[in-house]
Amino acid sequence: MELKMRAGYEGTGPGAITPDGCAVELYARLPVGDEPDIIAAAVPAGARILELGCGVGRMTHALLERGFTVTAVDESAEMLERVHAARTVCSPIEDLELDETFDVVLLASFLVHAGDVEVRRGLLRTCVRHVADGGCVLIQREGEDYHTNVPRERVDPSGFTVRVRSAEPAGDGVNSVHVEYEFPDATWTQTFRSRPLTKGQFEEALAETGLRVDRYLTEDRIWVRAVATDG
Repeated sequence: MELKMRAGYEGTGPGAITPDGCAVELYARLPVGDEPDIIAAAVPAGARILELGCGVGRMTHALLERGFTVTAVDESAEMLERVHAARTVCSPIEDLELDETFDVVLLASFLVHAGDVEVRRGLLRTCVRHVADGGCVLIQREGEDYHTNVPRERVDPSGFTVRVRSAEPAGDGVNSVHVEYEFPDATWTQTFRSRPLTKGQFEEALAETGLRVDRYLTEDRIWVRAVATDG
């Protein structure tokens, strides 16, 4: 079943585009950064991980190589076709009900900055529903200058350029962000809605869904280890 594009989200470029404007072919090309190492250092060896919004498996495959067991969730069947050697579940994150819990729930890709507050609450409640007693939720936040240091560009060592062209107010504290990915043979763009969150606002968002910060994993506070408040 083809999913409709979300209001305020758009993607251009070769190949399939998901409802939030992500291009499957683009994400299949993006290299793995230091995220798997940050995750591995924050959780027990061999942990069972629920990865929410796995995309094409860029981090999934790296985590499998490090000895973790991963259940990979995405709403895009086209994305999940690229995931190998992991259990996959095709579902919107907010609707996920697996009736099981995991040592680690992973919410990366800045998903916690969803423009719609109810969507954000749904994402975090899914994390709480699926984290085991004594487990943790790992969350990736935007950089604190993400919406103010624009326009900007970064040339990746692998040979492509990422440009954040603009972050314009779209009402209710939400920005419309426009990003361009230029490769030697193709260009993709993505426009999406994002809600900037200060450290305090982020911690309040966690608290209202039953989570609290255990510790910030990186100096820039982009990666966070959270735990259930009743745990």
